[in-house]
Amino acid sequence: MLDLSASLAIATSGLRATEYAMGVASQNIANAGTTGYTEEVANVRSLDVEGQGGGVASGPTGLASDMALSNAANTQNAVVASWSVQSNALSAIASLQGSTDASSGSSATLSDELGNIQGALISLTSTPSSTTAQATVVSDAQTLVTSIQTLASAYQQQRQNAQDAVVSSVNTINTDLTTIGSLSQKIMLLNAQGEDSADFENQRDTIVSQLSSQLSLTTQITSNGDMIVRTANGTVLPTHDTNAVSTDGVSNSWPLSTSSATVDVTKAYPGTSSSSALPGIYLNGRDVTSSLTGGILGANIVLRDSTLPTMQAQLDSFSYSLATRFQSQGLPLFVSSTSGVIPSGNPTATAPDGLVGFAQNISVSGSYTSDPSEIVGGSSADDLTAVQNMLSTGFASGPSAPSSGLGVNGTLSTGYDGSVGLVSLATTLTARQAEVIDTASSNLTTSQSAQTVLQTKLNSATGVSVDNEMSNIVALQNAYAANAKVVAAVQSMFNDLLSAIGA
Repeated sequence: MLDLSASLAIATSGLRATEYAMGVASQNIANAGTTGYTEEVANVRSLDVEGQGGGVASGPTGLASDMALSNAANTQNAVVASWSVQSNALSAIASLQGSTDASSGSSATLSDELGNIQGALISLTSTPSSTTAQATVVSDAQTLVTSIQTLASAYQQQRQNAQDAVVSSVNTINTDLTTIGSLSQKIMLLNAQGEDSADFENQRDTIVSQLSSQLSLTTQITSNGDMIVRTANGTVLPTHDTNAVSTDGVSNSWPLSTSSATVDVTKAYPGTSSSSALPGIYLNGRDVTSSLTGGILGANIVLRDSTLPTMQAQLDSFSYSLATRFQSQGLPLFVSSTSGVIPSGNPTATAPDGLVGFAQNISVSGSYTSDPSEIVGGSSADDLTAVQNMLSTGFASGPSAPSSGLGVNGTLSTGYDGSVGLVSLATTLTARQAEVIDTASSNLTTSQSAQTVLQTKLNSATGVSVDNEMSNIVALQNAYAANAKVVAAVQSMFNDLLSAIGA
């Protein structure tokens, strides 16, 4: 009787374990196409009662996780997101710089437009009294000014876009962090009760994958099932808001904080004063902006505070050199639209007195736009001295373009020699900025290839194989049928025994 009871219990435990394992397999198949889903693993183990087999026990369900590979994939997600943001933002700049392909003819680069002015001045030396030749010089100068102003405006527009994206990213990161904390609370509770937490762990891993696009991070699972999130430099980002009013503890305003701001050439992070400073990102009252690298957030910080301000500084420096070299030859064709004169040259002072933002304010002097004949000394004279000096000397040499100590904080540099000729200076500026743009594009392509390789490895190690799961289900069906036969046989034996006792 005892042996029959034991056999029935063993067979019944086998049925329950098989049903459990089939449920896990079905869950895996159902989520095979879910991004970030990790294969769940049925945990079935043998029971031993005083040295005798006691059937099987099932659960809790585990995950086919690989923390090292997951962290590597998440890190690469941040790299791809970062280069994608930078490439997209800088493509808007590239579209305004004209073509650098010499075979494309008129390419509308700064150097081409400067060359047009040079050509117009050469033509003017042949016919100094020609109102058409005089007007062409002024018109070509205005075209160059428009291109400079358009580029300068694009830099600040992209900085504003980056600033707005920083605020949006901080809100998203807060939501993801506190969602991770909320799921961790449920996981820890279930673990303490010996219950199955695999579904919540999978949900948490999916949120971590989302978060990895926002910034570079690593994660660590503690012994009680909690998750620690760290930035690339090791700064811990809290996930449990103990002051939360919401029962699930999810918030878009904690633990990080920042604020919206209007960006212009006078603003920088960090600023030299409260009026010039763009907002940082704070964690418990501490500025952690420098710790938040990679991903969408890190890319927008780099664009706002480094890449685009450097481009602005390069264009300000070129604009100043353009104006001063023409002036030094007696042809003050370019001035500030707000002051009517050329800035003093202070690289950290804002226009109209300094260089910062001069590219936004540069214009063709009103004395020439109202009377183009002033280029040759007025309508009653044909003085070509200034024009000839500009052609023989001004385009080749003159006051050197400032190359360091630039920007609101005085920390920026052009990265190239400012003492070259004007056309070479314009060519170098465009080439350097094009190089930055091309680097972002090529790095995006390279990082996407690496991401594909890592994701393939991660999917192979932790993802769902529908074919394997279907094979497991077939094997489980056979096991279920075998256990059911044992149960049926034991029941038949019980019936025979009862019949014998009754007889």
